[in-house]
Amino acid sequence: MRSSISSSDGTPGSGAAHPDFVRLTAADRPGVAQPVPERDIPERPWGAIWLGAILLAMVLIGAWELHWRAFGVTPGYANTDSEWAQQRRRIDHGEGNATVLVGSSRTLFDVQLPVWQQLTGERPIQLALEGTSSLPALEDLAADPKFTGRVLVGVTSSLFFTGFAYRGDAIAKAHKEGPSRRISNWLSMHLVEPYFAFDNPDFALATVIARQEWPVRPGTHPRMAVRKLSNSDADRNTHLWNKLVTDVGYRDLARRIWSQQFTGPPPPAMDTPAKLEALEQKQIDRAVAAVAKLRARGVKVVFLRAPVIGPYYDFEEKIAPRARTWDKLLARTGVPGISFTDYPQLQGLEQPEWSHLSEPAARKFTAALVPLVVSVFQQTPVLAQGTGPR
Repeated sequence: MRSSISSSDGTPGSGAAHPDFVRLTAADRPGVAQPVPERDIPERPWGAIWLGAILLAMVLIGAWELHWRAFGVTPGYANTDSEWAQQRRRIDHGEGNATVLVGSSRTLFDVQLPVWQQLTGERPIQLALEGTSSLPALEDLAADPKFTGRVLVGVTSSLFFTGFAYRGDAIAKAHKEGPSRRISNWLSMHLVEPYFAFDNPDFALATVIARQEWPVRPGTHPRMAVRKLSNSDADRNTHLWNKLVTDVGYRDLARRIWSQQFTGPPPPAMDTPAKLEALEQKQIDRAVAAVAKLRARGVKVVFLRAPVIGPYYDFEEKIAPRARTWDKLLARTGVPGISFTDYPQLQGLEQPEWSHLSEPAARKFTAALVPLVVSVFQQTPVLAQGTGPR
């Protein structure tokens, strides 16, 4: 039987005839380049096709936008690494003597910049990063001689004393950010973010599909990812999303997500008391070094423990009790601290999901906090260059 690949069909270059359905290759044409295949494209109403595709895309985008607006989402600015970098550059562009806020999500959500500005005439630079110890940002400020102002350092015990830095790489990215990323961020802030509610990673189609109730493989224990919690302004002034106040189901979902931290075995780096204390000591040593650099050039520093309640408070007191962490931090650094546990005016405020204040409560908290911070800054002596901390 003859085959299209057998020698009876002819060897390459032999000139033997090929069946019509066998395409000639370069081997069949020694010394002759392989011709580029050509295929005629039939005439089509391309204008109408393009118009139809554009209209279909607009309809689908509009439907997705309406779906999330019905869920309670409103347009707002994204809390991206580029927008953090934009605020960080203000220090390098003439605002080195400003008040700067570093910390995690409690500092980001609970300290309201408009209230601070109303009380002091100054709008601080917001550099807090959710899910991230304030130490990387504090160390970044300590290494920048252009910063000579004041810094409020938020301390979330479960993050600060473990060194957890979910968004710690945002700092390195800020110092390497090139023109293309800056232009992309500018376009997003002016053309997309103020107008489209769905422009949020939590509402991306792939994310929505992934968090459906798919069958779970035996032996696996998937964790729920943190959902949307906040809304932000162009300068990263941020507050808790009101849906956590008005929608009990969404509030309870947020609580269940936080509760995943409270149960189960600790990570290997924290699975014994000795390891945990060594980790805490390492973070306090980092704070001591950063504060020494800052105070040596006259920067005033104050630590802040923002409110936390319920099971979240119990969890943090269990893994990072005050006497072993907060009190030791203040003693080692010589920096004053403001803990919500010490001031009645910072307590009893609404915290729907235990860890963050509602927007009205955040405004009250800021109004009560600012006089305390200002008083601390006024009482803190300014050190001469190179004298070191007291």
